[in-house]
Amino acid sequence: MAQDGSSGLKLIGTWSSPYAIRARTALHLKSVAYDYVEEKDVLSAKSDLLLKHNPIHKKVPVLVHGDRSVCESLNIVQYVDEAWPSPPSILPSDPYDRSIARFWAQYIDEQCFSAITATAGAKDDEGRMAAAANLGSCLAVLEEGFKKCSKGGDFFGGDNIGLVDIACGSLLGPLWVIQRFSGVQFLREDSTPSLVRWSERFCGHDAVKPYMPTVDEFVEFAKKKFNVQ
Repeated sequence: MAQDGSSGLKLIGTWSSPYAIRARTALHLKSVAYDYVEEKDVLSAKSDLLLKHNPIHKKVPVLVHGDRSVCESLNIVQYVDEAWPSPPSILPSDPYDRSIARFWAQYIDEQCFSAITATAGAKDDEGRMAAAANLGSCLAVLEEGFKKCSKGGDFFGGDNIGLVDIACGSLLGPLWVIQRFSGVQFLREDSTPSLVRWSERFCGHDAVKPYMPTVDEFVEFAKKKFNVQ
């Protein structure tokens, strides 16, 4: 994808951020040219550029469009869809379907990511088992959500990647890390067959593949971040 910055657009992100992958996927889907700025030292100091454009949360991704900054990944995805309205659309055109997509995207950020964080941060076996059970329940709900949203298509968005796909795709890296460290497989053919097949299609999509790190890359980053050998 062209990234020559001819549109006066800049994306601040990091290769390891599941949230930055959302923004890059949306921009790729829309064939929008932009300059990509890698926030290099994500484990310690923040760059002046990041602090200037996201002084409140101080996090990537940040989309800089001219003299305006757009923060928070799902907000960026929806901004891209509205600012560049040519096909393909990321959100459905029908207002009700749009509301459903936003509902599931919010569920992923509020429930699924919280469950992943709790599982990764559990201090003892009892807490780990409870958190893992909750994560399994969240994924079971998401499995049913896929069946309803996809309407028989390959993606949550039906035949094409949409908002919920982009939101859910950011779960995969953290899930891979937890699975590698714990030895527990959360995405399985017997419990979440639709999500298993969806994840393969999503990661192989042209708008995702260039930006999605491998399992080993996510794991090595997590080891460095949490000082795990």
